[in-house]
Amino acid sequence: ITAKASIIFVTLQYNVTLPATEEQATESAFLYYYGIKDLATVFFYMLVAIIIHAIIQEYVLDKINRRMHFSKTKHSKFNESGQLSAFYLFSCVWGTFILISENYISDPTILWRAYPHNLMTFQMKFFYISQLAYWFHAFPELYFQKTKKEDIPRQLVYIGLYLFHIAGAYLLNLNHLGLVLLVLHYFVEFLFHISRLFYFSDEKYQKGFSLWAVLFVLGRLLTLILSVLTVGFGLARAENQKLDFSTGNFNVLAVRIAVLASICITQAFMMWKFINFQLRRWREHSAFQAPTVKKKPTVTKGRSSRKGTENGVNGTVTSNGADSPRNRKEKSS
Repeated sequence: ITAKASIIFVTLQYNVTLPATEEQATESAFLYYYGIKDLATVFFYMLVAIIIHAIIQEYVLDKINRRMHFSKTKHSKFNESGQLSAFYLFSCVWGTFILISENYISDPTILWRAYPHNLMTFQMKFFYISQLAYWFHAFPELYFQKTKKEDIPRQLVYIGLYLFHIAGAYLLNLNHLGLVLLVLHYFVEFLFHISRLFYFSDEKYQKGFSLWAVLFVLGRLLTLILSVLTVGFGLARAENQKLDFSTGNFNVLAVRIAVLASICITQAFMMWKFINFQLRRWREHSAFQAPTVKKKPTVTKGRSSRKGTENGVNGTVTSNGADSPRNRKEKSS
């Protein structure tokens, strides 16, 4: 393609320049808003994500798999956790850097103040473009990784939830809230997948899962608190509550209810999956460590007391007991 057309795919579109003010007299501010051309940029960086995915798989994960000799089930789960842990770590570090540089931590009111947040910094927009590109790249990866048919529905739901919430925050100009919730969620997910990687190398390792279980519940609670505080209180008290597509203002009651409902339903769904996962692990752990009931060997008339020991411990038949000849019956008097 031509150089002019390639710019649409490679560089971020829809930039505006704000003149310097009295507070910022030294330099002008370069900000961005979203538009239809962002689809081309997302497509290009989706291809970049596919290439990076292949590099990590070939030069890191495949080498570890050849050394560890995993089974097919562990092989696929190890690859999944390896890819996601690298992505979550990178996204957490990048998102935290944006939060610190734009003073989100020191001033939480930025989450709802001066809404709509239709103008974004370069880092903010590029972060969302990269997030959308990564989760779109997960669709062709289902084919490249030869995912089992029974695992595809779970993966589609997993990918669809990410795309729905990230695109929703991006299009509704809730990018400040979306960034905070993504960093929080990614940190908890990174801990889970890195714990699973250590578990595959040593199955006695369980401390990471215990810490993840606590942080998972706290993460869900904190997500609900921040969402209700921002959407239910902050935006509900804003002066401008009129739907305006030209300025990107979606601060109306119907949209706020839809946003809170989607977040609450998703958090409830995740908690339900988490509880089922913990119950299943508890049952497997209890079944594995359940003490066996000792049975006293009974001595019947005309039989040797050694019969109990020949039949094994706790009533189980050993090879010696099974292969030994049966004792003769005594003649009745």
